Amino acid sequence: MVGLDAMKLSIFGSSYVGLVTGACMAEMGNHVVCYDFDAEKIECLRSGMVPIYEPNLDVYIKRNIESHRLEFTTDAKKAVDHGLFLFISVGTPSNEDRSADLQYVLAAARAIGENMNDYRIIVNKSTVPVGTADRVAAEVQAALDLRGIEVELDVVSNPEFLKEGMAISDFMNPSRIIIGADKPRAIELMKSLYEPFDRNHDRIISMDILSAELTKYAANAMLATKISFMNELANMAEHFGADIEQVRLGIGSDPRIGYHFIHPGAGYGGSCFPKDVQALTKSAADSGYDAVLLKAVEEVNLRQKHRIVEKLHKHYGGKLNGKTIALWGLSFKPQTDDMRAAPSRVIMEEMWEAGANIRAYDPEAMGEANRIYVYQKGLELCDTAYNAVEGSDALVIITEWQEFRSPDFELLKNKLSDNVIFDGRNLYEPETVEYFGLQYYAIGRGRS
Repeated sequence: MVGLDAMKLSIFGSSYVGLVTGACMAEMGNHVVCYDFDAEKIECLRSGMVPIYEPNLDVYIKRNIESHRLEFTTDAKKAVDHGLFLFISVGTPSNEDRSADLQYVLAAARAIGENMNDYRIIVNKSTVPVGTADRVAAEVQAALDLRGIEVELDVVSNPEFLKEGMAISDFMNPSRIIIGADKPRAIELMKSLYEPFDRNHDRIISMDILSAELTKYAANAMLATKISFMNELANMAEHFGADIEQVRLGIGSDPRIGYHFIHPGAGYGGSCFPKDVQALTKSAADSGYDAVLLKAVEEVNLRQKHRIVEKLHKHYGGKLNGKTIALWGLSFKPQTDDMRAAPSRVIMEEMWEAGANIRAYDPEAMGEANRIYVYQKGLELCDTAYNAVEGSDALVIITEWQEFRSPDFELLKNKLSDNVIFDGRNLYEPETVEYFGLQYYAIGRGRS
């Protein structure tokens, strides 16, 4: 039987994964302490202000703060003393050599070792290379040795599988819960913690630590591969004069393939796929293996982010200088304000280099765009999609937000000086757009 202490957990890192983990764990009745060294962030969170956009996350945080199940601190000792489970949920950005930067993970491990006095389960929630659990254990043990004390500990790999925009739903109703551990005690305690999320007892998959660490990278690499493969097919379809949307329906109907992640577009972005494909490729190289397929996945994706601008150049005969382009969508996907590695950034920067001006709109990412491009000439951020079209020559669509799916084509025809749409997400049927007298360029929909 697991004691009451198993209902107490601490989260090291109060950004995306840490906040979602902490809020959802608290929602299930656990007492959660979230730690971060950023005092300003912690004060904002204590007041109920959430520094990121994720649907319903602010509701969960506010409710659990008020219920005294969720609190925030800058005191590492308080966090270590509080929780039997110590989750490490910090960022792992890319190093210059494309490997994962583990400095924040190891700093959290060091802080744990400097403060723990009793048995703890240290849970790696961050996306980390295979073998990181051993490095975390060594970092904690080194800190304990400096203090001259002996304390039992277990390190567990428990990777997250959260989709931005659906993170709360993904955590509360997981498709799988991966527990990587080498000791039965740690596995049983983790199963007890996650039991409320696994009422049908069919979601938890336990395995060794190394396999759990690889599982996370493998999942993201597989999804990135599907996207790049579909974009490669879309580019071929343009050369053949075929319609990739019809091809997509034809292959997606095969249950071995399915319809998920086979939508062609302007390329993938965000904080996960680009970084994780690079990190897994680098880890493979460090171990002596040349991951040829993963290199191709990244190469195709990087190339795909240029396709829309290539179409613009072709349409305008390479004369974009002085053109004003309306741009719908800045975030790398809908339901988030995240612009990390977003296709919109590559596209806008190429258009500015060619001398074009941009009038952009996004339902959530306007603040982030303003932060990134605060002094950028040739950029005007507009408060609605149709305001972005005012005074524009052409429309470029980058992110498939719902509000872009059924536009007023008659209005677009009247507002766009050059009567042309470049659709990076294949939102419309070409015949529908062309019926209103608009030229339409999509991804892989016949010769263009």
